[in-house]
Amino acid sequence: MSQVKIYGVKEHLKPQREKLSDIIHSCVMDALGMPEDKRAHRFIYLDKEDFFMPGGRTDAYTIIEISMIEGRADETKKKLIRLLFDRIQQQVGITYMDLEICIYESPACNWGFRGMHGDEIQLNYKINV
Repeated sequence: MSQVKIYGVKEHLKPQREKLSDIIHSCVMDALGMPEDKRAHRFIYLDKEDFFMPGGRTDAYTIIEISMIEGRADETKKKLIRLLFDRIQQQVGITYMDLEICIYESPACNWGFRGMHGDEIQLNYKINV
């Protein structure tokens, strides 16, 4: 299970949301082995005056936060981050400098979906990859 939040300046992020969602999901499938039908993305549009950002960033500055059940190897998570950096820059044009990615993990027992606890449900994909 994973959930993705994408934050950015509304005028820049909103026109790219479908393309970004497709790219992010392709990376999640390739790196984590997630099924095609397991997309949970939320776009958070911010007014420019409400989005304070580090120096050297442009209006394309985008933050991606990925929440998921713990269990993936460090190399798997690094692969996901690398795929996101490269594909987003190549296909959307958001530079490495304007993209920040953070993965948050929590134990399966902290998740609840489909009316069950995350550590009790049978998933159709592997967590320990």
